[in-house]
Amino acid sequence: MAETLLTIEALRELEAELEQLKTVGRKEAAEKIKVARSFGDLSENSEYDEAMSDQAKLEARISEVENIIKHAKIIDVDSLGTENIHIGSTVTLVDKKKKEFKYTIVGFAQADPTKGKISDESPVGKALIGHKKGDKVIVDVPSGQLQFKVVDIAK
Repeated sequence: MAETLLTIEALRELEAELEQLKTVGRKEAAEKIKVARSFGDLSENSEYDEAMSDQAKLEARISEVENIIKHAKIIDVDSLGTENIHIGSTVTLVDKKKKEFKYTIVGFAQADPTKGKISDESPVGKALIGHKKGDKVIVDVPSGQLQFKVVDIAK
């Protein structure tokens, strides 16, 4: 697995999630399996099948988070400036219609577009990296091209 770029904040969030999954998550999954087993014949027990499936998903997420942490490269956002866009930058963009957008560029493990956090590996994030205030950025997306002007770069 390639290294994953994370801020220290993102690393702490992942470590907290991992701890929660390993303690509370595993306990809940075991309890669901125990309850489902009490319903009788396992060959026709959909509750048991669902509980086992949920446990498998939980274990897969634990493995995924452990891998991300193991291969994490920490970015010290405080040491980076605001001249160029990089992971940790909060950028303000304006499109052709003068509509304003504000995004924080994060590593893929932190991405949450609903909160304005976009991955450095997403089409928009990848296109923005390295640009400066005032630059025009063209982004190729599945539906065509988007064009933005970088209005501001902040930490």
